[in-house]
Amino acid sequence: MTNPPDTVQIRPPRLRVERRAMAWWALRALLSWGLLLAALLTAWAIWEPARVWLLAPIVVAGVILLAKLAIEPWWRYAVHRWEITDLATYATNGWIVREWRVAPSSRIQTVDAVRGPLEQLLGLSTLRVTTASSYGAISVVGLDRAAAEEAATRLAVVAELTEGDAT
Repeated sequence: MTNPPDTVQIRPPRLRVERRAMAWWALRALLSWGLLLAALLTAWAIWEPARVWLLAPIVVAGVILLAKLAIEPWWRYAVHRWEITDLATYATNGWIVREWRVAPSSRIQTVDAVRGPLEQLLGLSTLRVTTASSYGAISVVGLDRAAAEEAATRLAVVAELTEGDAT
């Protein structure tokens, strides 16, 4: 049984995010777990009575930081995909928990291209597609700035032309 050409087909998205997204994920890990590890090591070095009980948190933070630097960016890059068609927005993401989302264009309410400070530094952007879903928006992270803006513009046009009430 084949789907008519004007229906949403459940399938994985085809496009990869930018390779620079791996640097963004690594920088985020350094700014969170790296700073925590640095604080723990500083406390361990200057506060002698706490040295014994700080060893376990230092080891845990170090292992997590190592995993987030050595594994997470590559894994996310392999998993994160996106695609926009006239009928739907497709996205897969995740690291430990994978998420696969399909949002019909008739359900789109708002489209945003969002850039945080690190994303701006790397020329990246996040495409956020808000739908009439209680689950929340579809966020496609790690897109080239220009690609995200183009996708947001295209989605806005598609949503405007698509019949439906977005509820």
